[in-house]
Amino acid sequence: MSFKDKVVLVTGGSRGIGRACAVAFAKAGASTVIISYAGNEAAAQETVGLLTAEGAKAESLRFDVSDTAACTSAVEGIVKAHGRLDVLVNNAGMAVDGLVMRVKDEDWDKQLDTNLRGPFALIRAASRPMMKQRGGAIVNITSVVGDMGNPGQAAYSAAKAGLIGLTKTVARELSSRGIRVNAVSPGFIGTDMTAHLNDDLRQKMTEGIPLGRLGNPEEVAQAVLFLSGDASSYITGEVLKVNGGMYM
Repeated sequence: MSFKDKVVLVTGGSRGIGRACAVAFAKAGASTVIISYAGNEAAAQETVGLLTAEGAKAESLRFDVSDTAACTSAVEGIVKAHGRLDVLVNNAGMAVDGLVMRVKDEDWDKQLDTNLRGPFALIRAASRPMMKQRGGAIVNITSVVGDMGNPGQAAYSAAKAGLIGLTKTVARELSSRGIRVNAVSPGFIGTDMTAHLNDDLRQKMTEGIPLGRLGNPEEVAQAVLFLSGDASSYITGEVLKVNGGMYM
């Protein structure tokens, strides 16, 4: 797959799955890879260095995806600076775990704003230049818990399930303009979000995965790359599960 002359935006691209996606696009020849980050400037600059080492023009943008005005401004700025936006990867996300009876309103709102409202705002903003281009690819990072649910993650699961519905609806709306919208649903992946797990819990999780291990960010990135490129030109509205078989 080649992404020559393509402009790519990966939200939450400073580390984990987002960083792996950004690096994968750079290795595939994307001319410009832009990552967003919420607060860790050092990690963002480290990622920019990895991207430039692969020959891509790399930029980092600091904004909170839960701020819809900031999302719109970011996309408009990218299009003004580069003349186009070819790929949007909605990866930025967050979770605050807790049983439903103890979930605070502010924690519910923050998770829905970050994991669902943010992607909606970015899709809304990106759809305008992509429609003018008559082409583009949008990939939303959902989660296995959006498919199957998970105790202690009511808000996170709800947001990710909502993102699947958003993916399918927007795919139908934008398909006539040559814009494809798909999702990747990772299972348990070895990132900062899972690094805090103790050995017993990690072992219990692994026992429920037919492939017998956690995934790695690069494996998710390859799925994102596939859904963003010409190799998937007849695929839209799809949710590609990358979960080692834990939910089929």
